[in-house]
Amino acid sequence: MAVASFVCGLLGLLVLNVFLGPVAIVLASLALWRGTARRGRALLGLGLGVADLVVLGVLVSMDNTVSWGLAG
Repeated sequence: MAVASFVCGLLGLLVLNVFLGPVAIVLASLALWRGTARRGRALLGLGLGVADLVVLGVLVSMDNTVSWGLAG
């Protein structure tokens, strides 16, 4: 679960961050709650999941719309 949260968080920075961010947060929380041996990877997944949502919030607020895109 820790590795899956890390991968979801990393991919969420590029695509589908509204979906992959919360998934990364939930998987990281479950991994930490279960006492995973890969605690660092779970914490990175948690941080990346939160970063996904922050990036989404910043990009949405810049466009004043619910969707965002890199093209002007």
